[in-house]
Amino acid sequence: MILPTKRIAEDRALLTIGGRVLTLLDEPKTVSQVWDELSGRTATALTSAHLTFDWFVLALDLLYALGAVTYDRGRLARVTVA
Repeated sequence: MILPTKRIAEDRALLTIGGRVLTLLDEPKTVSQVWDELSGRTATALTSAHLTFDWFVLALDLLYALGAVTYDRGRLARVTVA
């Protein structure tokens, strides 16, 4: 689920989706903004699998648990390491 396996394709692994989310967070954005941008890319970039909102939320949960994103005042932001 987190990493690709026999049953989970590389493009559906949560780390892969999380990486795509991080590339979209060049500035703080709402969850809806990130979802709209990612699902628009997914429709054109991924032909083997359709990204669902629940899978997207799992990727956000993973990023938050890893300390890669923060959520403050309704906006997601990438955590930068100094």
